[in-house]
Amino acid sequence: MARRWFSIRVELLGGRGEQLWPYPGRLFAVGPAHTFADLARAIDNAFARWDLSHLSVFTLADGRVVTDVETGADLATSAFGAIPTAALDIEVAKVMRTVKEGEQFRYVFDLGDDWTHCCTVDAGHIDPADVLGAIPPAPMAYWGWGTIPDQYDRGWAEDDGEGRAPGRPRQPHAMLDHGWPENGERPPLVLVDELRVAAASRDVPGIAAALEGHDVSEVLQRAGSAVLVALQADPERVSSLAISLVQRLELRSLPGDEELAQDLLAAVRREPPPGRPLSVDLEALSGLLEGDLASNEGGFLDLRTGDVIPAVMTDEAMVGADAAIDVDAEPDRWLWVSCEGSRAGWEDMATYVAAVADSHLREQLERAIEGKGAYRRFRDLIGDEGLTQAWQEFSDERQIGRAREYLAERGIRATN
Repeated sequence: MARRWFSIRVELLGGRGEQLWPYPGRLFAVGPAHTFADLARAIDNAFARWDLSHLSVFTLADGRVVTDVETGADLATSAFGAIPTAALDIEVAKVMRTVKEGEQFRYVFDLGDDWTHCCTVDAGHIDPADVLGAIPPAPMAYWGWGTIPDQYDRGWAEDDGEGRAPGRPRQPHAMLDHGWPENGERPPLVLVDELRVAAASRDVPGIAAALEGHDVSEVLQRAGSAVLVALQADPERVSSLAISLVQRLELRSLPGDEELAQDLLAAVRREPPPGRPLSVDLEALSGLLEGDLASNEGGFLDLRTGDVIPAVMTDEAMVGADAAIDVDAEPDRWLWVSCEGSRAGWEDMATYVAAVADSHLREQLERAIEGKGAYRRFRDLIGDEGLTQAWQEFSDERQIGRAREYLAERGIRATN
């Protein structure tokens, strides 16, 4: 009876900071009993590696990782990709039970030099007795190309000795980007409303569920704020989430990221933050900081309660004697917050527009944000395209970070 094995195409994309082209590759016969550890050893041998003392990790298209038990635990605090769920054990997980025909997964050898491979499961099955002439005990390379060197001097998969090499792609391979998996295979985005509700109710399991296994790259300030809350209630449950966020914040390094990373690290260590702790509505504070200069007079921050008070609330003529707040009675209690205008908000728009993948829409948005009325034209256009929520989350993330930085410069650390 014919045996049904996978044929897996493995291409070496690059390593040590260099992208290879054409990608050297090998075809491997992989059987139902073979683990990912077996496949890793076969790949390393086929790609002429002699120092095999380095760590290796497979990443599946759904974001799961396959590695050794110790490394899997360490990856819970990694700085890249989705905040991971439990890793699969590389010595136990079977390749043919884990991936399907047509799927791709990534193999990285040496977590430092990052020799990165794109692994593709070919359609259909092979019988190793027909292809190899024998039944090997481990995965075996049975075809190859590229300068590793290759014994038949093939430079790319379809090299027949006569044709020219294909042109180098204009963009690096997606797997060289820490954002992979992409498109429909990427981890789900964080649902900001769910995270906000969980944080407001100090629901630690809810906060963890909203973040674990999700792509947090665009909501690091929101995620960090929620984890700060969770650390106050159950530090053991969310300490690995906090460390992962610390590394991601340090890598991104937008305004407020360094301060939030410091606060998370202090909370994990159960130390006080490097400043005066205060629970502040950062969205309300950013509204005072970045409003329209023509209509926004600034306001006050209550250093006792963390409340944000618009300047109009101190004017008896505007709000009445009973509602007006007398900041002069306790001057040390109130921090004046002046409006700095909307320039930073316009720069957020420009950054958002530059990242739009659709070239036609990007050109429309670039025209929309120039000149008077830019904000209105921009809002109308993204509304027509169904991007209002995505833009709002992008904008809020940066405004919250700037508000956090503003407080830190004045010796105050937001605890939420």
